[in-house]
Amino acid sequence: MKFTVQQIADMIGAKVEGNPDAVISKFSKIDAGEEEGLSFLANPKYTHFIYTTQATAVLVDNEFIPVRPLTCSLIRVDNPYLAFAKLMTMYQDSHRKKGISKHAAIAENVQLGENVYIGDFVSIDEGVVIGDNTQIYPHTHIAENVTIGNNTILYSGVKIYHSCVIGNNCTLHAGAIIGTDGFGFAPQDDKQYTKIPQLGNVIIEDNVDIGALTCIDRSTLGSTMIRKGVKLCNFIQVAHNCEIGENTVMAAMCGIAGSTKIGKNCIFGGQVGVNWHLNIGDNVQVGAQSAVNNSFKDNSVVLGTPAFNASECIKSYAIFKHLPSIVNRISDLEAKIK
Repeated sequence: MKFTVQQIADMIGAKVEGNPDAVISKFSKIDAGEEEGLSFLANPKYTHFIYTTQATAVLVDNEFIPVRPLTCSLIRVDNPYLAFAKLMTMYQDSHRKKGISKHAAIAENVQLGENVYIGDFVSIDEGVVIGDNTQIYPHTHIAENVTIGNNTILYSGVKIYHSCVIGNNCTLHAGAIIGTDGFGFAPQDDKQYTKIPQLGNVIIEDNVDIGALTCIDRSTLGSTMIRKGVKLCNFIQVAHNCEIGENTVMAAMCGIAGSTKIGKNCIFGGQVGVNWHLNIGDNVQVGAQSAVNNSFKDNSVVLGTPAFNASECIKSYAIFKHLPSIVNRISDLEAKIK
């Protein structure tokens, strides 16, 4: 599929500087651009590559001023990174799969929308509702009474347990599991445990991305809630009865214990662990590998194990690394006093 530079600019409402008739047929990185390639410049540290790139055109912001001659055409936009993402999404959408494999196992009373793709060895149980343009890749299992919205993608090996709800425009990557039992066991006098039935479900709202091998547990009662716009990376565990607020982002290997509520627009670094029954406010930022054992108010920035105010934590680390020498000095002073 080929487009001219001008056609691409028209798609995103951009302006062209250079040859509007140059042909674009692929995406490429700015540091190793290719002929007929489209790249972008968003990070200033990559600016020097724009003068040597072999890419035919580069998306740049409206304020960019070249200081040396260019061999590429420029496509000026307000946000090159976002514009590049939109173009890649258009490309991806143009290659959406359609059709239902003869090797899929679909119950009789399943409701399928228009232009649905269902791959080989997908199994779909009774009472499932699937919206328009949704894609379900091979070896995925959807249990009874699940509802999936429009334009959602379930990649290979996704498992959705019974009665869960997935919204519109969601993406669940390979091996994600939605609706497993929450980790609920009542201790007995004989030191054994009685399993507590998990009778709720998981509700994932619109525009949510779930990474590969991420697991979200169903609630004991009610629903585990993943609000609209949430982005979860790979290998994340969300326990039963949790709620993750709108547009919150979590990097890989975070673990959220049961009945914790996390607010809107939060950012969690990788390997963050959050204890149970906590309330994390809106716009909270948590540094990588932090252990969150307390609730935090809106706009908090925390770090460490246990997590506390990030600036105080950094000061504490500056002292902590000198503890051995401080101890030695104190020992020397004690010896002199004696």
